[in-house]
Amino acid sequence: MRPQLLAVHPVLACSDVERTIQFFAALGFACPFRDDDAAPRYAAVRRDAVEFHLQWHADAGRATGHDTPVVRILVHDVDTLFAEIELSAAEAIAAAHASPYHRPADTPWGTREFHLHDPDGNGLQFYASAAGE
Repeated sequence: MRPQLLAVHPVLACSDVERTIQFFAALGFACPFRDDDAAPRYAAVRRDAVEFHLQWHADAGRATGHDTPVVRILVHDVDTLFAEIELSAAEAIAAAHASPYHRPADTPWGTREFHLHDPDGNGLQFYASAAGE
């Protein structure tokens, strides 16, 4: 029997792990683990089946779009998620305004999605099929 892959947990570089934990909290993520309560340098954030690990790195504050990871997150209802996030994370929504997908929109490649960046420029793309599947 072939071993089964169960999950992937991207590690995002952060210049301030606590600030990034708070950013994800505004998106509805809980923080089940941090290495230090006062000044974390490594932590995990989780919402439903999606988990990110956050690791302090001195060079994390790179300019957005310059060698920063982009993570695509499959969701059931992009519009409802956006409305929820818009209420709790208006600052993150405003910061994403430069993207053509700063609000939910249908894409030429058959998805409906919106994009955000965490405080260090790591990209988060929330998407579903345009047909709502």
